[in-house]
Amino acid sequence: MAVPKKKVSRMKRGQRRSADAIAAPTYVEDKNSGELRRPHHIDMKTGMYRGRQVLPAKNAE
Repeated sequence: MAVPKKKVSRMKRGQRRSADAIAAPTYVEDKNSGELRRPHHIDMKTGMYRGRQVLPAKNAE
């Protein structure tokens, strides 16, 4: 039977359990296009960010 040689410290235990708190990424509906996008990110389809044109829009061909 395998027996641990040393006690696992609180720090190592906490580092292992920290991944349990990770949640799925959130998405919001874009006001202009209605597409789902990440909050605080550029809408890659239209190139808009906070009502301003930041990147050229991708052509849907």
